[in-house]
Amino acid sequence: MSEEAERPRSTQLAVLIPFAIVTLIWGSTWTVIRGQIADVPASWSVTYRFLLASAVMFALALWRRERFPTDLRGLGFAAALGLSQFCLNFNFVYRAEQYITSGLVAAIIALILVPNALLARLFLGQRMGGQLLAGSALALLGIALLFVQEARLDVSANGAMWLGIGLAVLGMLAASAASVMQATQTARRYPMIPMLAVAMLIGAVLDGTLAWATLGPPVGSASPGFWAGVAYLGIFASAVNFTLYFGVIRVIGPAKAAYSSVLVPIIAMGFSTVFEGYRWSAYAIAGGVLAVAGLVVALRARRPNR
Repeated sequence: MSEEAERPRSTQLAVLIPFAIVTLIWGSTWTVIRGQIADVPASWSVTYRFLLASAVMFALALWRRERFPTDLRGLGFAAALGLSQFCLNFNFVYRAEQYITSGLVAAIIALILVPNALLARLFLGQRMGGQLLAGSALALLGIALLFVQEARLDVSANGAMWLGIGLAVLGMLAASAASVMQATQTARRYPMIPMLAVAMLIGAVLDGTLAWATLGPPVGSASPGFWAGVAYLGIFASAVNFTLYFGVIRVIGPAKAAYSSVLVPIIAMGFSTVFEGYRWSAYAIAGGVLAVAGLVVALRARRPNR
């Protein structure tokens, strides 16, 4: 048996490469989202993002001649995924950024490793070994320090801050439900790309319905930067990233895959350092070190792989 085959699947290149791509792309999206909601109401911005993402996924599925979910079970799964991941999650997250800093939202989303582990245990029977628990403890401590750092930077009124935190938590829980769905046997029955195409289209329709009901007719922007942001978020941060991320979940399970979100706030702070003059404090440095240490410990654990 080769050395690669003996290692935990979560430390093999077939997992680490897409894991790294997902983390880097999602770490770069927070400042882009901030620009999106500055020009267009959140629900319409999310709608445009997933209309584009679904079009890309449909084109790719047709090119690959893959089977679309047409039976009741497949369409029901796509609808549930579209509602949780591509409607509720992103509407909550975009709205949260209207009240609190993107760094604070990213730190809250990083807590997804907790509900992912709990839901994986409840619905998939996946148990967390001692090494995975130790890694989670380190990562959570690091996230707590990042949370303190970002909360100190937040200049919004206290009530607005707590509203933003609540919205971010709801978005995180919706994303967690969608993540665990990807590790079920139902998800494995269908090719991923056409399933995501249908789920994204359903999510976009739900997003548009919500936007029209609460905000009125579609709102656009004359700014080329806005539409460039839609293209980046729709193609790379959605079509590409969700294909890679859900593929990782199917291999190593939602508990380990959630560690991608642990690194996202650190990556986001790195982009902010370059483009927005972000200055690292002792809290941020310590939180980043602990989060990375927890990631390394957790990914080297042999359970759960699936």
